[in-house]
Amino acid sequence: MSGAVDPRRQETGEQGAQGGDTRPALTALATEPWPRGFSRRPTMNIGAVLAELKREFPTVSHSKIRFLEEQGLVTPDRTPSGYRVFSEADVERLRFALAAQRDSFLPLRVIREKLAALDAGLEDVPVASATPAQHGTRVGPEELAALVGLSTEQIGELTAAGIVVPDAGGRFPASCIAVAQLATELMRLGVDPRHLRMMRTAADRQVDVVAQLTSVLRGRPSAPQDARARERAVQSANDLSGLLSRLHGSLVAAGVERLF
Repeated sequence: MSGAVDPRRQETGEQGAQGGDTRPALTALATEPWPRGFSRRPTMNIGAVLAELKREFPTVSHSKIRFLEEQGLVTPDRTPSGYRVFSEADVERLRFALAAQRDSFLPLRVIREKLAALDAGLEDVPVASATPAQHGTRVGPEELAALVGLSTEQIGELTAAGIVVPDAGGRFPASCIAVAQLATELMRLGVDPRHLRMMRTAADRQVDVVAQLTSVLRGRPSAPQDARARERAVQSANDLSGLLSRLHGSLVAAGVERLF
């Protein structure tokens, strides 16, 4: 009959009317950039973002955030007057980038690739590890010893060897925690703290190489107009540091292979 309705088509139409077509929502979910589940409503100016991030990254600055934006790691909204306005999702992307630079010395190219993989759902969501080193704290010898499982006398030996360096008040910056943790593992394998001094010397030589290669980029760090140039110099120094560390590790591994 010409007026008859196909029951299958009618059933499908009723289901679509009742439940709605979920394909647009699924498509939006699949294409939503990382991090998912965070608000994308722009509510924070750059000052509020800095206040949020400085708790974990005390040295972060306006120019650093602008530099990361220029590198395409985050895309904040703009007010009609041109001011940046960030969302919670923007802050999480900035936190990921800053942690990747600080903890793993990753170059911006690799960070961009990792964020792209997270956006596409091709990489596991990173899990933040809450350690004292993330909060820019300074600790005394006793606290440092407790954190890494050494005695205060052993911390004194590491200090004498130049492995960890306290400030004028006798307190250690957060970066010393990771250094002391690695030194602790080496000591447990039989390495004497005095022998770690040569590693300190090798590290200082690498720093000298980085300093020479970035001398032009560093310019005048105290000049406000050079703030962005300084951020580029910091990024270049981080990239060089990561590459030198990887080269050192590869050379040691190759030397160990020759032992056997």
